[in-house]
Order: sequence, then structure tokens, then C-alpha cells
Amino acid sequence: MKRILEKHFGKAWMALVYLFLYLPLFFMIVFSFNSTRQDANFTGFSLRWYEALTRDTKIVEGFWLSVKVAAVTGVLSAVLGTFAAFVLVRYRQFLGRTIFSGMVNAPLVMPEVVIGLSLLLLMVGAQNVFGWPERGMLTIILGHTLLGMAYGMVVIQSRLMEMDRRIEEAAMDLGARPHQVFFLITLPNIFQGILAAFLLSFTLSFDDVVISEFLSGPGVSTLPQVIFGYARRGINPTIYAAATLLITTVTIVIIGYSVWVARQTRKREREIQAATRAELSALSAR
Repeated sequence: MKRILEKHFGKAWMALVYLFLYLPLFFMIVFSFNSTRQDANFTGFSLRWYEALTRDTKIVEGFWLSVKVAAVTGVLSAVLGTFAAFVLVRYRQFLGRTIFSGMVNAPLVMPEVVIGLSLLLLMVGAQNVFGWPERGMLTIILGHTLLGMAYGMVVIQSRLMEMDRRIEEAAMDLGARPHQVFFLITLPNIFQGILAAFLLSFTLSFDDVVISEFLSGPGVSTLPQVIFGYARRGINPTIYAAATLLITTVTIVIIGYSVWVARQTRKREREIQAATRAELSALSAR
């Protein structure tokens, strides 16, 4: 009996964890097709809430604003995170390294309420002094980039630490300049990490409510803000429909990214094996 418990306890516990995490999502998806507003009884299958979703201008406008903000945030976070990770990994000793590392990593442990409030004070102060920027899409992007860059840097930093430095050293021995090594050797080898950082920053930005609440202006609301506002006023199955579409989109993107990474990994392994065989053949010929 003890062996059976030891053998199946971990699987049973993991199953309970997955049920706790994903069962609410399953019920939300089911009730997005409910024919009435009731959230306790499924009265019949209907697409009325998806039709209502297309007519809800707040949700549609919030969705496109969230996509724009998340896309720009993802690009900026990936670029800035790449340079920050490269500096921390490749340059072990330079003046102010400890301070720089602490500042880059600070958003990871700082509560979003504190980040949002401090950025709000900064933006208000800058607007009073310079008359710019006004609270809106730009300020939301700046706030999300601060958070996304920190997460992106961690992802890219781990990929850089795994990379074989001998490849870069061989390129420099063959006469490549430092910038050529970075763009032709380093970037292609860490591209998967950069793409993962972009997707992570995109998701964090698209999902963020707290920082957006502090930095958004009048008439500017992202999709999470709109959904949160609807949720506070009561049950609205239109929210279920919007969330179901988001879950479906994210699932498709994750599956596509996983397939692409698996194919790239197999391709790299085949190239390494081919190069190894060619090198062995050359050595045996000598």
C-alpha cells in the first residue's frame, strides 16, 4: 500500500493542481456559449455573446490598443533586454556593474503598485515641466517596457550563458570585428531567447492592469482595464467570450512557438552532427 501511494501520490497531486488551475477556465469557456446571462445554469448553446462582442466598441478598441501597446513593448523589451543581458554576461568587470544589475533586476521584485505610482509621479512631473508626455498610449508603453525589459533580460541572459564562447572567439581569430561577431554570430545563436523574451513581454504587457491604470489617460483603456471595469459592475458574458478568444489565440501561439523551437533544435543538432562528421573525415584523410 505504501509503495502504491509513493508511486501515484505525485501524479495525483499534479492532477489536482492542474484541475485547480484550469477547471475555472473550462467553465468560463463553456458559459461563453450560454444562451442567457445566468452563470449558474447552462440553459443552451448560443453564439449571442460573440455577436455582442463584435458590437461592443469599448472591448474592440481596448483590444486593438492592447495589441499595439504589447507589440511595441515586446520589441523594446527584447532589444533593451538583449543589450542589458549582453553587458552583464560578457563584461564581468566595469564601473557601476552592481548598481546597473540591481536597477535592471529591481522591477522583478518591486510590487507593480509601487512601479505604477512612481511612474505616474514621474510622468506628471515631466508634463508639468516640459508639457510632455501626456498620459495615454505612450506612457503605458514606457511603463510596460520597464517591466518587460527586466523579464526579457533574464530569459536572454540564461541563453547567453549557455552559448559556447569559443564560437565568438573563433570568429574574432578569423578577423571579424566585435560588431560583426555580435550581429553575425551572437544574435543568431540567441535568437530563440530573444523571441521568447518578446513573447513573454508581449504577454505581460497585454495582461497588465495595475500599471495601465496608473498611466492611462482619459478615453484610453486597454482590454484588461475594460474587462476589469465590466467585472466590477456585474456579470457580463461578453467578457467570457473575449477571454475565450484570447485563450484560444494564446494556445495557438504557444503551440506554434513550441513546434518551431523543436524544429530549430533538431535542425541545429543535424548541423552539428554533419560538421562533426566532416571534421572527422578531414582528420582521417590527413
